[in-house]
Amino acid sequence: MKIGFVVNDVLSESPVYTTTRLAMAATQMGHEAYLMGIGDFAYEPDGSLTARARGGKAKSYRSHERYLADVQKPDVEERLPLGEFDVVMLRNDPAEDAEERPWANTAAVAFGELFAASGVLVVNDPTNLAQALSKAYFQHFPEAVRPQTLISRDEDQIASFISDLGGRAVLKPLQGSGGSGVFLVNSDESPNLSQIIEAIARDGYVVAQEYLPAASEGDVRMFVLNGRPLEVDGRVAAFRRKSSSEDLRSNMSAGGKASKVAVTDEMLALVEAVRPKLVADGMFLVGLDIVGDKLMEVNVFSPGGLGSCQQLYGHDYAPPIIADLERKVGIKRHYPNELTNLRLATL
Repeated sequence: MKIGFVVNDVLSESPVYTTTRLAMAATQMGHEAYLMGIGDFAYEPDGSLTARARGGKAKSYRSHERYLADVQKPDVEERLPLGEFDVVMLRNDPAEDAEERPWANTAAVAFGELFAASGVLVVNDPTNLAQALSKAYFQHFPEAVRPQTLISRDEDQIASFISDLGGRAVLKPLQGSGGSGVFLVNSDESPNLSQIIEAIARDGYVVAQEYLPAASEGDVRMFVLNGRPLEVDGRVAAFRRKSSSEDLRSNMSAGGKASKVAVTDEMLALVEAVRPKLVADGMFLVGLDIVGDKLMEVNVFSPGGLGSCQQLYGHDYAPPIIADLERKVGIKRHYPNELTNLRLATL
C-alpha cells in the first residue's frame, strides 16, 4: 500500500506529532509512506496530479526522531504521481495557516477532492471537511450533547445570552483551533466584556458557549475511528487534558497536561449519539473533546495525542489505524466503482 500524509509543511513536522507516528507505523508495517505539504501539489497539463513527497527509506526505525530525520533530509524529496497512491490522509491543521497562508486550508480540501475523483481513497472525506473548516459544523451534532451556544456578531445579543446563562460563558472565534482566542468571561465581574467581544469579532463571528463547571477538571480527548472509540486490548485511546495553570485552555498546544481517564458510560453514550453523523460525513479518524457529558469540539483535521495514549497505557494505537486503511484498500479493490469515497471512508 502506498499512503500519503498531507501536513502543513513537512519540514516543520515534529517527532511527537501523531502524523509522524502514523507514517512510521505504516513504514514499519511494510507500506510506502510519504509526507507532503499543502503547497507541494500540482495539477499537470495532462490532467494528472503530482506531489513533492518525502519518505523514510529504511525498513525499520527505532525512534520517531530517526524516522523524521530521514524524511526531512534535503535530498529525499521526489515528485510522485498521486494516481499511484492507494490512500491519502489529510492531516493539516487549519489553525496553523489561518494568518500567514489563508489559501492553504481551501487548497488542501480542493486537492483532496481531486485525489478522490482520481480514484485515491482520501480520509477524512474532503467534501465534508470543507464544511468543518468552521465551528458552525459543530452545531449539526445532536443538541442533547452540545452546550448551549450562540453564534453572533451582535454585542448586545451576546451580552444578553451571557446574562441568561447566569453571567458566565466561554467566548471564542468561529474560525480557528488550538485554543487560540478563547476567553472565559463573567458579565458581572468583567469590565472588559465589550472589548473581548470586539476583539474576537474583528476576525468574524463570535461563538458564545455555556461554561461547564466540570471544565475546571480539564477535558477528555477521545479518538474515534469509523464512528467508534479507538481501542487496543480493551483500552480506549482517551486521556484527560488539564491546564497546568489557571488558563482556561486545556489542549496540549496550550500547555495542557495529559493523565489517564476512566471512560464512563456517559462518554460512550455521547459517542453513540454523534456516530451517525461522523459516519455519514466520512470522518474516518476524529478527536472528540468532552467535558462531563457534553461535547465541546470535534477535531476532524489533525487530532493529536496518540503519543500521550501510548505513554499512559503502554499501547501503540497507530498500527490499528493503518490496518483499517489496509482493510479499506482491500475492499476498494473488490468494488472499484461501486463505493464512493464518502462511503468507503468510514466503512
